[in-house]
Amino acid sequence: MRIPFPQLAANLKAGLSPVVMICGDEPFQLGEAATLVRQAARARGYTEREVLEAEGNFDWGQLAVAAQSLSLFASQKLIELRLASGKIGRDGGEAVRAYCARPRSEHRLLILAPNLDYQELKAKWVQTVEQTGVLLQVQALTGQRLVEWIGQRLRVRGLVPAPEVAAMLAERVEGNLLAAAQEVDKLALLQGQGPLSAEQLGRAIADSARFDLFDVPDAALAGDRVRMHRIIQGLAAEGTAEPLVLWVLSREVRLLTRAAFAARGGTRALDTFLSAERVWQNRQGPLKALLRRLPAPTLPLLLGHCALADRQIKGLTPGDPWLTLAAIGDTLAGGPPPPPAPSPSS
Repeated sequence: MRIPFPQLAANLKAGLSPVVMICGDEPFQLGEAATLVRQAARARGYTEREVLEAEGNFDWGQLAVAAQSLSLFASQKLIELRLASGKIGRDGGEAVRAYCARPRSEHRLLILAPNLDYQELKAKWVQTVEQTGVLLQVQALTGQRLVEWIGQRLRVRGLVPAPEVAAMLAERVEGNLLAAAQEVDKLALLQGQGPLSAEQLGRAIADSARFDLFDVPDAALAGDRVRMHRIIQGLAAEGTAEPLVLWVLSREVRLLTRAAFAARGGTRALDTFLSAERVWQNRQGPLKALLRRLPAPTLPLLLGHCALADRQIKGLTPGDPWLTLAAIGDTLAGGPPPPPAPSPSS
């Protein structure tokens, strides 16, 4: 049986399947899913855990030995098979299928396959696992799926988020589920159970050094050049990595560039674009105002300076990347456009 991550807890509550396989490229969900399976196993008496690391020239006979051996310390055992490779080969496939053909009631098998090849999902051994037990594939969460995941996590912790809160937090963590989970936990501690507004969210994360980065686009939208320079100088003084500052500035420039192109189709086209990009409502007005005050040729110039800052950070072009980053931020906040960036060859 193949199930999505949100159904795992209910599935485990109903009973622990003889074999549970978790695969996919999203490490946080994979780790959480594995933890849930281990907890369910312990709750049902599978108190011993034997770990098999299938890497290199792994002897697949070890799986058969683990399946046949009885523990001296516990009557039930969880066998955890960790697959390092995207493919397990013929011997591995036959070993897993042999286990699934005769699973023992005193054992449960957990297979962790974070690097499983997409084509391997069609292999016979994977189909056998799916027929014998449970297959769970975790995937990176983006867009609305990430917003819904954060909203659900907030509600589980007793918070009642305003409609825009989950989207705001999703934008700030940029798909990093670990960072999102940590912020939800922090919010639960700081705010307690009950309503959570956008203003409360902003105040709660203001003290986090990581989120000082997001003051940069806020200052740009507000047209506050003084604050923009103060933020960038502060980030430099605190030793913030230049690539992080470049990332947040270039992301804003790229968004504005695409928005400017959409605006050529009129107000409705721009509104549609902003909605599709999940720009929350209270940010759309300032963003439109920023587009109106930026001269048309400025955005391509800023993209060129983002590329220049990247080369300077990598040591490929002489110059101080912080000065280039400050120039980009100053222009976004209402300062004069910078001169064209020198080409990579110059």
